[in-house]
Amino acid sequence: MNTRGCLGISYMKPSCSILTLGRSSSIFGCPLLKHGRCIKYNLPKSQLQLYCWMETNCCPDKNALGFRSAIDSHRRVFCGSGSNSGRARVSSANGVKKTNFFTSVIANVASNTRNHSDSVESRVNENSFEKLYIQGSFNVKPLVIKKIEEGQDLLGKDEEKNKEYKVQVNEDLKNANIDQLSKSEVSESTLGGDVSEVEKEAWKLLRGAVVNYCGNPVGTIASTDHPADNQPLNYDQVFIRDFVPSALAFLLNGEGEIVKNFLLHTLQLQSWEKTVDCYSPGQGLMPASFKVRTLPLDGRDGEFEDVLDPDFGESAIGRVAPVDSGLWWIILLRAYGKITGDYTLQERVDVQTGIKLILNLCLTDGFDMFPTLLVTDGSCMIDRRMGIHGHPLEIQALFYSALRCSREMLTVNESTKNLVVAINNRLSALSFHMREYYWVDMKKINEIYRYKTEEYSAEATNKFNIYPDQIPSWLADWIPDTGGYLIGNLQPSHMDFRFFTLGNLWSVISSLSTSEQSEGIMNLVEEKWDDLVAQMPLKICYPALEHEEWRIITGGDPKNTPWSYHNGGSWPTLLWQFTLACIKMGRTELARKAVKLAEKRLLVDDWPEYYDTKHASFVGKQARLKQTWTVAGYLTSTILLDNPELASLLFWEEDYEVLENCVCGLKNEPRKCSHFAARSRTAV
Repeated sequence: MNTRGCLGISYMKPSCSILTLGRSSSIFGCPLLKHGRCIKYNLPKSQLQLYCWMETNCCPDKNALGFRSAIDSHRRVFCGSGSNSGRARVSSANGVKKTNFFTSVIANVASNTRNHSDSVESRVNENSFEKLYIQGSFNVKPLVIKKIEEGQDLLGKDEEKNKEYKVQVNEDLKNANIDQLSKSEVSESTLGGDVSEVEKEAWKLLRGAVVNYCGNPVGTIASTDHPADNQPLNYDQVFIRDFVPSALAFLLNGEGEIVKNFLLHTLQLQSWEKTVDCYSPGQGLMPASFKVRTLPLDGRDGEFEDVLDPDFGESAIGRVAPVDSGLWWIILLRAYGKITGDYTLQERVDVQTGIKLILNLCLTDGFDMFPTLLVTDGSCMIDRRMGIHGHPLEIQALFYSALRCSREMLTVNESTKNLVVAINNRLSALSFHMREYYWVDMKKINEIYRYKTEEYSAEATNKFNIYPDQIPSWLADWIPDTGGYLIGNLQPSHMDFRFFTLGNLWSVISSLSTSEQSEGIMNLVEEKWDDLVAQMPLKICYPALEHEEWRIITGGDPKNTPWSYHNGGSWPTLLWQFTLACIKMGRTELARKAVKLAEKRLLVDDWPEYYDTKHASFVGKQARLKQTWTVAGYLTSTILLDNPELASLLFWEEDYEVLENCVCGLKNEPRKCSHFAARSRTAV
């Protein structure tokens, strides 16, 4: 059988779209139809016969295999829709509607997904996790087919097998005493008369931001504030990063469909051949965002098609690929399983392969000497030039979380055992590196102040050749005696002492920081409340870059002026992560205080994207209103505070297996091993 195309059919309801991606994606080993026409030149005889059979619709069975193109020359995934109907439909190659679309195909192959000779699983059964690519293809995904008409029994005799994939009740939800709540019950309790006007308005805005693709919800746009005299830029797109708080709000409210659709559709967009100046990004990259476009069908008056158009950074300001998108996708996938109890989604062959591709991209060996991820400026939430290139804390905290999620979700077998070993080794090295070298408190600052420089040896104390003069003047008077934090960045001869809120909060949530360090972070936030929270939670970083430092590091960015946007601006969306960290550390009163503070202004100010000035006194000068992740961050926080037992599904406790695992080459010489030395100091 031709191995250029790979086919895997997952147990789920058929879809109006055929979602297959790849540099040479194919069905049954031959290229896809293009706009209803068959490209039958330069094909082997066997493929030509099958192609002609598909084109002419001359099938021995009356259930023809005719369908309109699923992917055009730019590999756009779409479904068609008629002008007189809101439902998506698929037309055959000759224009005849097919009511039993792909029935014969499903009946023959849907019952044997994982053992199918051309499944994705068979292509990843290698001894080395680096060999995750599919032979002869860039990233071919399983065929996903939805039924056209309600009530059709497309699975036939395989219906009983499909029952095995029904959602199971999550034990964690049982323990939380909410397993008896149905979707409608949760919705009613959330939107009932006992909730505040702020919450009602927030839910109204969140639901108004929902985007549909082929009649199904697939995400929420970044902002619904699009003035007629202002360009929407990319605020009318669905961002992976931005959708996470929206997804959690829906999941915690018992609405999982939109999250499942989002996870699957963004997975289908993974590894597109987008380029910047003739160069393509790495395999496994997830898009920063996507837009659902409705385009007229060629030669079909009054008929339209829905097209998913992703952005991998080729259209972004600065043209930077989003490193955090794939990490957030993995984190959200775990959250979906934990909250809904539907673990079958993460067990699917295509989803498992998607996880592996992201990990392969992150774990690929390179020139870097550190276990942290090396990235460019603007590759995360701070997506403009802010001097965070190198090894920013935010990326490392998300990377650590994604590794822990993946270790939970990966199916362990011959094809993944080496990948699991690589994950464990990286977790051990990364946690030690971050805890040992990124942490600063008053004691550590005193050590840095007395560092010797130009040390050349494996036993050097000042391993990164940090010059004591780098300690900023504001730090000694700002950091409290009872607290500390993880610095923003660490590179040779450079420590970025700025406090970055997202990275520190996520380090607490994921247990990247030790329990003592996590307590120190929460102590610092409480002690420096007026600086980090003030009139609106929470500062994205502190302090802001000012004067010549701002001009040099940001390039004079007029949007990142001091105490605005990424440069010390206040972002209400960080509220949900602050709430989660507070609940984990038993500091719920801090979260309630922050939520009450936000409630006073968010509704009145029309849910801004961010706030300006040192004390968050003004709505951001270029902030969009009705910002979706501001709305969702508030809603997620309120739900978690009302149901704190649910927070345990979203954070991680300390992993002692990681602590005990030392992977350096000096483990047989403990006197030279930094890991051993650090543990010894801790014990003392």
